[in-house]
Amino acid sequence: MFYYEASGRDGLRVALNIVLSEEEQSELTQLVRSKLTSVRLAQRARIVLLAAEGNQNTVIAAQLSLGRVQVARWRERYAQHRLAGIERGRPRGAPTSTFDVARLVELTTQSTPAAATHWSTRTMAAELGISAASVSRHWRANGLKPHRVRGFKISRDPQFVQKLEDIVGLYMSPPEHALVLCCDERRWIPRSPDCLLTFGKPGTRTHDYKPHGTTSLSAALDLATSKVIGELERRHRSAKFLQFLKAIDAAVPTDQDVHLIMDNYGTHKTEEVRAWFAARPRYHVHLTPTSASWLNLVERFFGQISVRWIKRNAHTSVADLEQSIRHHIDTHNAAHKPFVWRKTADAILTSVARAATKLS
Repeated sequence: MFYYEASGRDGLRVALNIVLSEEEQSELTQLVRSKLTSVRLAQRARIVLLAAEGNQNTVIAAQLSLGRVQVARWRERYAQHRLAGIERGRPRGAPTSTFDVARLVELTTQSTPAAATHWSTRTMAAELGISAASVSRHWRANGLKPHRVRGFKISRDPQFVQKLEDIVGLYMSPPEHALVLCCDERRWIPRSPDCLLTFGKPGTRTHDYKPHGTTSLSAALDLATSKVIGELERRHRSAKFLQFLKAIDAAVPTDQDVHLIMDNYGTHKTEEVRAWFAARPRYHVHLTPTSASWLNLVERFFGQISVRWIKRNAHTSVADLEQSIRHHIDTHNAAHKPFVWRKTADAILTSVARAATKLS
């Protein structure tokens, strides 16, 4: 952009000459004096008025404490476009790129790149010839997250709806004068020791681990208080499960009915276990549907103990791992907070139907 024109007799470059009519003079003066005028527009109007008096750009810049190039810019714009030239500044940055957003959405949801399982902002930008920032902006606007994967499995249990309504009904409206216990078991493999956090260096973890055996935690979560009754065992058998049931029976009041929510596991249906429940009619068993262990609220506790204590802790033996698990259970029970189930059965069925439609 040129701010000067050659008009001198000796070939010197001088500033553009500004000639104002009476109406333009009055209009610019009113902009300078008005309290409703923006600071930038009033400043530009002063530049034009001083230029109309015959002042050079360097003189105007010194008087208004501005840069000479800035003064020359608004002087030229007024000379070319009059008042419209100084009312708004030209948009800064690169011009806005226009492309087919529908094609971006279609490529993201219906295709994959040549050598990857999903699109990234850079691979999509190279495909469409736009910037990665533009791809990211339109992904956010359309709620697309191709880098994220959520696990979801459709249950094929023929009694899925009945079991779902039964269990969610216990969560949303638990029976009076009764205990609701969520029971399940989880296996863990102890990891090898990792490098600890030090000054100037984050904590690190090796890519491999040395297995020293496994252990399993059987836990019963009280729906009302989220207190946990836990039993550790090396091998999950029916005899160990009976031992766990006896521990529950010793910990709960004897004058209350007990509703047990547990999965449809083989060790839970042996003749010994069935006889134990038959001899204790105050126990009511509610089995989760097949491939729907997420309905068991104790999974929330397992996720908590896994993230906060197991995965990032160093265990060199099964005994060390079991001691850590017991410590976490004691810590949890000392400052327990109830887990609240908020999803109704209708909301879950709607989500399952939506997922089944998309998968099919």
